[in-house]
Amino acid sequence: MASFDFSALSPDLIIDGLESAGFSVDSGLLALNSYENRVYQFHDDNLVKYVTKFYRPQRWQLAQINEEHDFSFELEEQELPIVAPLKINGQSLFEHQGYHFAVFPCRGGRIFEVDNLNQLEWMGRFIARIHAVSSQNDFIQRPDFNSDELLFQARETIKASNYVPKSLTTAFFTILDQVIAVAAEQYLPAQGMQQIRLHGDCHAGNILWRDEGPHFVDLDDCRTGPAIQDLWMMLSGDRQQQLLQLDTLLMGYEEFFTFENDQLLLIESLRTMRVVNYMAWLCKRWHDPAFPQNFPWFNTEKYWEQQILMLKEQMSALQQPPLSLNNF
Repeated sequence: MASFDFSALSPDLIIDGLESAGFSVDSGLLALNSYENRVYQFHDDNLVKYVTKFYRPQRWQLAQINEEHDFSFELEEQELPIVAPLKINGQSLFEHQGYHFAVFPCRGGRIFEVDNLNQLEWMGRFIARIHAVSSQNDFIQRPDFNSDELLFQARETIKASNYVPKSLTTAFFTILDQVIAVAAEQYLPAQGMQQIRLHGDCHAGNILWRDEGPHFVDLDDCRTGPAIQDLWMMLSGDRQQQLLQLDTLLMGYEEFFTFENDQLLLIESLRTMRVVNYMAWLCKRWHDPAFPQNFPWFNTEKYWEQQILMLKEQMSALQQPPLSLNNF
């Protein structure tokens, strides 16, 4: 089994793997911004550009990766702007020396402007179109958004890492446990809400903008969950700005799919899952040499002091009334 930290993933191995799948490589490998997996751009002898993703070993089961691919094909067939992997002889997931990888067409574009209301309304329409398709079937292999994994198990990962300085342990875990308890309680109503297949990580970095509109990349974190998960990360600024952004998003969204307004209650609990799980992710990946190199600020006393402050701010956000368009 390949090492989870990509220690044996050399350029020669990557090129050999690509060629074994039927792709010619007539350029160097340009590393793209990705930490969980390894992603490279290359072109073939016809100067056609591609992007290859080598999946981190020991993260997803093969059935889960294939379900990700099947989801992207399903959306692509409905002419939705998803960058799906290429198939060679009906196969989209390849293996070489213990590493599994996929190849995608290279699609450029500008970064989505989260403060651009015209683009936000456009995004609302496209996400609703994705949800209209994704709601027709269920994931079988992919996980869902749940407080057990993304809050309580994440907390245990942080604790087991022993990275929190002893001088800050009491302060950090006191506020962390308080935040987790409130967030888990606030997420309970999600069990009675519609759960659909989601992009799962729908932030600006995974959305590229072209003159004809947005296209979505990286379904690596697709999961089952409430629709609001694919919308809340586009909100920024103070409460009034977020209400305007939310109103604009939903104006486009409801042209194609019905939004349950009760899901607005879940925004801060989902945000809490993201920030707690992010800390746990850094703890789990710290043994990968790429992480100390790219996240030098992690695992310092200053970092954990900042997390205590962040968690206190998140506790305050959890205690605020949820966003509501009724009074907007």
